[in-house]
Amino acid sequence: MAKKSQLARNIKRIKLSERFAVKRAALKAAGDWEGLQKLPKNSNPTRIKNRCAVTGRSRGYMRYFGLSRQQFREMARRGEIPGVTKSSW
Repeated sequence: MAKKSQLARNIKRIKLSERFAVKRAALKAAGDWEGLQKLPKNSNPTRIKNRCAVTGRSRGYMRYFGLSRQQFREMARRGEIPGVTKSSW
């Protein structure tokens, strides 16, 4: 499980990027780079970190499922992910 502070920081970044998305796009289209620099750093969507929805783990993240590799494996084994089965041959 990730630290609560890291999860909270990432949630804050997501909210900020959503709040400033329209303004950021308008400033980019106008070519106002100085105006872009005045926006909060965390409002930039590239600062958002992909994290597992269950544990908050940042490494081994599978974008299609929104889970880390460990959680994906456990949930697939239990049959909680539709269309995913354990392979054997």
